[in-house]
Amino acid sequence: MKELENEFIKFWIEDDILYSRFKKPTIGNFENTKAIIDLRTEISNGEKQYWLYDFNGIRSYDKEGRDYADQYGQEHLFGCAVLLNSHIAKFILNTFMKLKKPTVPVKGFTKKEDAIHWLNELKKVNNH
Repeated sequence: MKELENEFIKFWIEDDILYSRFKKPTIGNFENTKAIIDLRTEISNGEKQYWLYDFNGIRSYDKEGRDYADQYGQEHLFGCAVLLNSHIAKFILNTFMKLKKPTVPVKGFTKKEDAIHWLNELKKVNNH
């Protein structure tokens, strides 16, 4: 299993899915968001991934962090399942993604098993 981490997030690849988990509560400012995307790019080794992004651990995202993620956060991805600890947050994310229409599929979940199932279904559809 391939793993990479920095002071606040850990990435690993298991069964052709990229996973991440925050190691401590983190603020999504520009510097941290860039570090997350850079580390994800490094573990991806230039290849697109299906990512299960455990969002629990993010305290907040500031405008610069959101803007950077919006511009660079979808590189090297086939799709992203976002694991959230609230049905309200899941509803907000999924509604926002329907309106925004990202370049890669992004969907929020409250159960890890459902997120993994969705990513595996995306793999089948995309033949990856």
